[in-house]
Amino acid sequence: MRNKNKTVLLLLLLCGLLAAGCGKEDSGDSSEGASVENEDVKVVSQSDEAEDADADLKAEQETVEEEPQKKGILIALDPGHQGWNVDMSAPEANAPGSDVMKARATSGTSGRFSGIPEYQLNLDISLLVRDRLIEQGYDVIMTREDNETAISNAERAMLANEAGADISVRIHANGSENSSANGALVLVASAQNPYVGGLYDSSYRLGELVLNAYCDATGMQNLGIQTNDTMTGINWSQIPVIILEMGFMTNEQDDLNMADAEYRMRMVDGIVNGINVYYGY
Repeated sequence: MRNKNKTVLLLLLLCGLLAAGCGKEDSGDSSEGASVENEDVKVVSQSDEAEDADADLKAEQETVEEEPQKKGILIALDPGHQGWNVDMSAPEANAPGSDVMKARATSGTSGRFSGIPEYQLNLDISLLVRDRLIEQGYDVIMTREDNETAISNAERAMLANEAGADISVRIHANGSENSSANGALVLVASAQNPYVGGLYDSSYRLGELVLNAYCDATGMQNLGIQTNDTMTGINWSQIPVIILEMGFMTNEQDDLNMADAEYRMRMVDGIVNGINVYYGY
């Protein structure tokens, strides 16, 4: 009887040991499964972080593309003239302290074949040039952004002076009694000008670079740099200043070219290219 009890006890002990071993084996399997699951979650998390980082980098790159690095250069653009309904006939001094008086401004010429007023052409091109310059990192001040602004030639120059502009580019178109006259030219003050003669070298260089680039881009005949000491908007300037006469609105080819949208973009290319070369870009 005592031996039988010992046998029963041994059997119970053996079963207990077997049960404990099975429990540990199950626990090991469960722990290993949890470890694998955690690793899977961690991999997904790293992938998400990588995608977020790529998205942030792309957004930063797009921001850089949309906001070009500023050049720290302020350019004054002066679209010549204004609407014919704006009375600018009152006189103003042709230069600081001068006794010579001229009309404050005029409405300019018009396209003999296109019918486009010069003041509108000047404004259209100036606005396109402004946008392109800003895209390239320049700062721009406009003397007018519509055809109703009443601002005289002297006031245009003083606006650029007071704004601290680095250069002034005055945008005009030409006219002539001779319908065969064609091409582009630049006007600057002479070295002998008693008011702005000291600006001759820098103005000449600016004018030459802009004119050459403009004619290269458009195929317009290059009529060169001409000096003129009677321009009020030049005589009041304190910074390098040019007048670009973009073409003759009294010439059929020039006039129709300057009315064409695709050709206008070439005009803009030329003006901006010339400014870029002036500043070494």
